[in-house]
Amino acid sequence: MSLSTIKDNLEQVNSNIVSACIRSGRKTDSVTLIAVSKTKPVEMLLEAYAAGARDFGENKVQEIVDKIDKLPPDARFHMIGHLQTNKVKYIIDRIYMIHSLDSVKLAMEIDKRAKAAGRVVPCLIEINIGNEESKYGINPKEAAEFAAEVSQLTGIKIMGLMCVAPAVDDPEDAREYFVRMRELSVDITRKNIDNIELSILSMGMSGDYMVAVEEGADFVRVGSSIFGLRDYSKL
Repeated sequence: MSLSTIKDNLEQVNSNIVSACIRSGRKTDSVTLIAVSKTKPVEMLLEAYAAGARDFGENKVQEIVDKIDKLPPDARFHMIGHLQTNKVKYIIDRIYMIHSLDSVKLAMEIDKRAKAAGRVVPCLIEINIGNEESKYGINPKEAAEFAAEVSQLTGIKIMGLMCVAPAVDDPEDAREYFVRMRELSVDITRKNIDNIELSILSMGMSGDYMVAVEEGADFVRVGSSIFGLRDYSKL
């Protein structure tokens, strides 16, 4: 894919985000676009960077390790895939944010590694908003209790919630899940749990990000609409 195409795609996605913000009465600069670059070569990330992208989302630790030093230092990498505890040590001092906190065991490992690295790692609690057996994440009914439990860890800072909505043909069918996420964030915030600051909702991907923005997404994770279809043989 050429630079002009990636540049055009980024401009189109950003324009769609602005339009969704306007429709929902939000500030047009209130949403961060994360370019989901999993399986994509460094050359394409550099093209996206040249076109203005600064936030990149990866699903696998090894891809972050391979790519991060090849991009300018102001590029921010987000871990958006399932994170195994034995892989935390490889990215703990390099990752900007972890979107996929889904167990106490993982939280404790991040906390331990973060303290050893002398930092506090921003994290989002992954919510299995559709209660799908095939997906990771905390059951929405258990989210407040989970937040309270991990809030005691000082090496992490809970900044919000993340979800992957169930796959739908019509983006409108995903709206109910984004509404639930927003309501869940409000419910947990009302509990005033120490060390919990739910200022971020990470939700919405290529097929439904405009609806997600209309329902309050602060981060949207868009891959194929920027980089083209993914080559799953590389996963």
